[in-house]
Amino acid sequence: MILWFVLVGLGVWTVVFRYRRRRMYELASLIPGPNEELPVIGIAHKLIGNDEDIMSALKNFSYTSIKTDGMIRGWLNHILYFVLVDPYDMEVVLKTCLEKDDLHRFIQKVVGFGSIFAPVSIWRRRRKITVPAFSPKIVENFVQVFSQQSQVLKQRLEKCCNIGVFSLWPFVSTYTLDSVCETAMGVKINAQSNPASPFLTSMNSLLSLVCQRIFHLWLQPDWIYRMFPRSQDHERYCKMMHDFTDTVIKTKREELKTETNNKSEADNEYDLGNYRLKTFLDHLITLSGGSKGFTNVELREEVLTLTIAGTDTSAHAIGYTFKLLAKYPEIQEKVFDELYDIYGDSDRPLIKEDLTKMKYLERVVKESLRLFPPVPFIIRKIIEETKLPSGRVLPAGSGVVISIWGAHRDPKYWGPNAEEFDPDRFLPERLNLVHPCSYIPFSYGPRNCVGYQYALMSIKTALSTVLRSYKVIADREPSAHPRIRTKLAIMMKDVDEYEVALEKRQSPEVNIK
Repeated sequence: MILWFVLVGLGVWTVVFRYRRRRMYELASLIPGPNEELPVIGIAHKLIGNDEDIMSALKNFSYTSIKTDGMIRGWLNHILYFVLVDPYDMEVVLKTCLEKDDLHRFIQKVVGFGSIFAPVSIWRRRRKITVPAFSPKIVENFVQVFSQQSQVLKQRLEKCCNIGVFSLWPFVSTYTLDSVCETAMGVKINAQSNPASPFLTSMNSLLSLVCQRIFHLWLQPDWIYRMFPRSQDHERYCKMMHDFTDTVIKTKREELKTETNNKSEADNEYDLGNYRLKTFLDHLITLSGGSKGFTNVELREEVLTLTIAGTDTSAHAIGYTFKLLAKYPEIQEKVFDELYDIYGDSDRPLIKEDLTKMKYLERVVKESLRLFPPVPFIIRKIIEETKLPSGRVLPAGSGVVISIWGAHRDPKYWGPNAEEFDPDRFLPERLNLVHPCSYIPFSYGPRNCVGYQYALMSIKTALSTVLRSYKVIADREPSAHPRIRTKLAIMMKDVDEYEVALEKRQSPEVNIK
């Protein structure tokens, strides 16, 4: 009798649940789904496996979306998602559907409500403050830091010359972490000298744990997750990062207070403090209103978000670019020729004026970001029913996966050679984007990445400094279509962690074109 009541109750609940969502089911039925979709669980079985399996599944969904006029739908158990690659539809979603998907709650447990991951109600205020902190005049002041840290990177790589294949990841990730920590917080953690830095170890481990929770549904409920040992690891790594950042913020506040109290009349009249290199933390404190602005927790959220995003995205962009240049030595030689034109036989450090002269290197970086965007997917929540330019309608309560990977490889907008590595496609006379959302390595719309100029400066500085001194070597790619195994751990990473070999360059006596 009890079992009968349970079954009847479950049946009634199911009917009511589906009735309330009838509009969602109606609209979902109008969009094609993948062949692999199963009853009840939908596509959940395709997202079981390691990080490489998950990335492979999402790539396949993206390619299927390209073939089905830019969109497919897929049920993740009872949750409806759409995978979108059509740039016209993407623009509407990125401009009007500003709320982050619920899956971001797992990264929010690490960084809180930093601007990238914050709900719209919090994001709007934060954005008004963070955008001025990334103005070109402020960002240009950090080139010296990038230059100094890239020299350390070059020196560390010297011991790797002529030893065979090795992983670039420990080198480029510590370069970006040192650069970000110094520019964001004014702290030199010297991760390049100590690759086992607790901060870097904690950050990488946390990102991996977060990715596991996002794609493994059984790990999502907090009460279940707490039963696993990895939950304790998560808390330990999180505490380490929070404690470190909190200490830096408290120290910075005391430093600014002391500096203000000790300012002389001349300082106040001429604002001599501006001649000191100010970090993003300095600017966030000042722009938010000083002691009446951001709280220490809000500052921690913004600084941690910047540190994680700035470290990982730039490091992977550098890694992919090195690997592509190793696979295509003729393109690498063109980069070196350009650098030789700028520096000749000089070993002087890079200055900001040099960056504007690196036209070909910039095209190489842009093409690398097209084929291998470190952030290959953006997920947004649909709060209200949204009609798209294609005529399709996204139901309220669903989620949208903006596939940057798919949009960047869609032959409809990039031509039949969309999968090929061709930096010259970014020549002004050749680049003719039908729609700006066809190329969005730093997102698009109101919630785009405010630090894209900062990232490009850091990336170009590291690449140019290393390539002036070393030749990067790997097995030559037999075709123009580069094949690099990738995995997803929040960012898209190279499975073998950017394995290459290095040879020390001999400066040519004559630069032959």
